[in-house]
Amino acid sequence: MQAALPMYFPPQGAVQAFWEALAALLRADAACAGLAIPTQLRDADDIHTQWTEPDLLLSQACGYPLTTLLKDRVQLVGTFAYDAPGVEGIYCRSQLIRRATDTRQTLSDFAGSTLAFNDTISQSGYNALRALVASTTTQRPFFAKTLNTGAHYRAIEAVRTGQADMAAIDPVTWAHWQRSNPTLCAALRVFGETEPYPGLPLITSLQTPAHVVDALRKGLRVLAEEDRYAAVRAPLLISGFVATSLEDYRVCLEMQERAKGLGVAVL
Repeated sequence: MQAALPMYFPPQGAVQAFWEALAALLRADAACAGLAIPTQLRDADDIHTQWTEPDLLLSQACGYPLTTLLKDRVQLVGTFAYDAPGVEGIYCRSQLIRRATDTRQTLSDFAGSTLAFNDTISQSGYNALRALVASTTTQRPFFAKTLNTGAHYRAIEAVRTGQADMAAIDPVTWAHWQRSNPTLCAALRVFGETEPYPGLPLITSLQTPAHVVDALRKGLRVLAEEDRYAAVRAPLLISGFVATSLEDYRVCLEMQERAKGLGVAVL
């Protein structure tokens, strides 16, 4: 079996410590008797492939591909709540960032500018922003140029260094970036945010038995809520866990369809 938590970039030792605590809870659960619970998280050259591998015990995906590319190909385990600006429970609002020296104050002010984004299948960096652009602006196309960076932290750097004018960043990623780059924070500002959507979904293989899925949910809830694990979850900003359903992520598809209906299929 394999497990991964690939979507955020806090100190990797903290991510591994969180997994080790979860693995210990799973090994102690009779529902997981006989399972080869991995001791180490596994990095993947292509997380999109890893998401659908039959021996995947746990990984973290994105809400937009969960409802599109991964539909009927994985099981949803649940969603973490986080303690970060722009997050309320399991719901996130992408943070719109610009350089501190840029005097523009609203999204409309960025008409004709350059956008940096992490991926076209990203809920936080693309789909939520597309819906906001479609519903609050009239210029088509809105951006003069877009830059696909492949990662949120690269989109942040693109704005900071002047390669792009703005980006929409997952709020948990933004909080981790600020913690990791305290001397660079003054160069950037948040000037707005998107509508809310559920945060990153935790997923497992379609082959994972229902009783093991239940054990995962139990273990994740214990780690996310019990006082004895406060020091384990604090570096990851985790403040809770909810066993969400695909219906909770319908908003991602609704954002896509609303944008397309308003003439914004691509940014």
